[in-house]
Amino acid sequence: MLTSLLAIALLHWAVLLVPGFNVVLLAQLAGGQSRAAAFAAVAGMTTATLVWATLAVLGIGAVFSTLPALRQGAQIAGGLYLLYLAYNLWRSGMSAASVPPQTLSRAAAFRVGFMTSALNPKIALFYGSVFATALPPSPSSLHVTSAVAVVYLNSIVWHTSLAVAFSQKAVQQAYLRNFARLTKVSGAVVGAFGLKLIVGTLQELRTRVP
Repeated sequence: MLTSLLAIALLHWAVLLVPGFNVVLLAQLAGGQSRAAAFAAVAGMTTATLVWATLAVLGIGAVFSTLPALRQGAQIAGGLYLLYLAYNLWRSGMSAASVPPQTLSRAAAFRVGFMTSALNPKIALFYGSVFATALPPSPSSLHVTSAVAVVYLNSIVWHTSLAVAFSQKAVQQAYLRNFARLTKVSGAVVGAFGLKLIVGTLQELRTRVP
């Protein structure tokens, strides 16, 4: 059991270390707003991770493979949500010169963190493939629970570390000095992720059309 859990942990860390839109959002929240807002977003992101990992164990990956329209619909929704976030970030950067930046409430930050991860069904496919590769054919309940716990704890450690790093006083001061520019950059990057998700899904749909 330890060998397979270690394999799951290593595969998960290999993906976590690749920068994604979660990193951009945490940098914007922790550097440009507050550590409390960043921690709330981390709670949302990791809750969504736990949900997807649990669903992967229950076979949602197989469902998505059998009914790709469900996954594609969720991916389109996720891309649109990222574009919505990008628009709000860009607008915030445009108005930052005349209006002080507003800090998200913890509830709002949690929702943003949760939605950015919940609307990314590729997470479930990743977990499904990792679990299928690393778990034995008939794992015990303890083994399955431990596998879900490993990816959940990995996600907590990684995202919390990012929130702490970006919320250091020196980082916050530098971020706030360049808030307008960096917020617009964050919006552009998040928007690029959203467009990539939508375009990739549309291309996939087009290739499936006979």
